[in-house]
Amino acid sequence: MSGRQPTGLHADFIQASIAGSDAARSALVASWRRSLTLHGLDPAERKAPRRLTESELSDARKRIEPLLRAAGASLDRLYLAVGGVGCCVLLADREGVPVERRGAVADDETFDEWGLWTGTVWSEDSEGTNGIGTCLADQRALTIHRDQHFFSRNTLMSCTTAPIYDHEGNLAAALDVSSCRSDLTEGFVNLIAIAVGDAARRIEAENFRLTFCDARILLAPVAERNASALIAVDADDLVVGATRSARLGLGITQQALAKGLPAADILGISAKTSEDLDEAERGVVQRAMARAEGNVSAAASNLGISRATLHRKLARFGIRRPH
Repeated sequence: MSGRQPTGLHADFIQASIAGSDAARSALVASWRRSLTLHGLDPAERKAPRRLTESELSDARKRIEPLLRAAGASLDRLYLAVGGVGCCVLLADREGVPVERRGAVADDETFDEWGLWTGTVWSEDSEGTNGIGTCLADQRALTIHRDQHFFSRNTLMSCTTAPIYDHEGNLAAALDVSSCRSDLTEGFVNLIAIAVGDAARRIEAENFRLTFCDARILLAPVAERNASALIAVDADDLVVGATRSARLGLGITQQALAKGLPAADILGISAKTSEDLDEAERGVVQRAMARAEGNVSAAASNLGISRATLHRKLARFGIRRPH
């Protein structure tokens, strides 16, 4: 492992970059400027990152518990891909605090010393430019590699991070892979970035499915086919939820969902297709009523809908209950 860039040289380089015109063109230098002027940080500061108490960390985990349940398998899968090459996996909340971690025991001492551990505060206003904090500040996937960090003390690490959005499309967390290796190639960093982005989208999708577990989950017809663009449709064929990708791709707003948004309007179903779907649904309702021998409560239960919804469908399709 190579040594850090001398503290003075690193601090001078950041100061010179901020003083120049780079901040107007570079997202990295813009983050350095925020760190210095907005957050009042000093790149030469040697104080260790702030850590939450056990009680504070427990509270942070509780606030993000549903997302943690959705993320478990993806965190394990991502760690299997990168853990053997000197990397750890961190899931941080929207405040920039890792609440879940995967890492090799052999690397634990190094990562703990560097603050790549649960409970450490990595928000940009605390740690300056860094993978987790700047990802959350900019709401974009990025890599902060070694001397791109604001603090000189963080220039031995390389951090690749992607944002995670909740079931309502709000920023909820950040998924990070950090490395202590000095020999990371650009190609390998790019592979890590792809793996982190894929894992973040899987976590979003799983969280969405768990949130709308009683609804049908459909792939939204966005311009660029995107596996994370999902909508949730209830028994009345109304859209009750949409991921951030679906909201952006289809212009879905929370207000539209609250008023009631027919799935047919979102899916662009033609009149003929709609008629075909109606006929198919009519057959499903008829068969359910036949199997239940005309018992509306039993048929509704078998279909997974309410009695009131089934009564509306019976009236809509002109289906009479057998005597």
